[in-house]
Amino acid sequence: MRTFLTLDFRALALAIVIGLIIFFAGGQMGWFFLAVILFFLVLSAVVTRIGKKRKVRLGVYEESRGWKNVISNGIVPVVIVALFAFYPESAGKAASYAIIAAYISSVAAITADKFSSELGVLGNVPRMIFTFRKVKRGVSGGVTGVGLAAGLVGAALISTFGVASGIGFASLFAITTLSGLAGDVVDSVAGYFEEKGFGSKYTSNIAAAVAGAAIGGFLFLLIA
Repeated sequence: MRTFLTLDFRALALAIVIGLIIFFAGGQMGWFFLAVILFFLVLSAVVTRIGKKRKVRLGVYEESRGWKNVISNGIVPVVIVALFAFYPESAGKAASYAIIAAYISSVAAITADKFSSELGVLGNVPRMIFTFRKVKRGVSGGVTGVGLAAGLVGAALISTFGVASGIGFASLFAITTLSGLAGDVVDSVAGYFEEKGFGSKYTSNIAAAVAGAAIGGFLFLLIA
């Protein structure tokens, strides 16, 4: 079974469960947290289909994603929402906003990675991060200028959505966009080691989300 969201049946069922957890655990912010992750899913479906014919010719088109992909993209946002639900009120509003910034940044990171992966293959031949040697399209750790630019756009779209939803303040857009792009770069770094036998594309996705969240939360606390 394929859906517009490019998920097979089990992946779609798991995504619904994760969405419900995020919505109910998020309390008053549940609607916002859910809207952000849903926006990621919609954007992912759109960029997957961009350049479909060329991707098929290149052998890099992947229309349907499984449950492991859902877990690797959703686990970090779920953990952050859990932190938001249980953080002590005595910690103050700054801590609360930092968690929100971390959440947006984590989703911005996985979105940036998705944009880089799906649109980067349509650009020039990628080069392996660190070594800069040319590699085949679709190889983990390979980067292109088009891919990085696409990643920045993906992160910015999530950040814009967050700000437009009424959660915005002056520095939020810049923080979450840059943190999302940083997470995208971390994914490529993890991909480099993945090609050497350490980790998988799923652990690389998690690393990107963790990096984005950590950097976003830290930058907010630093600037706030």
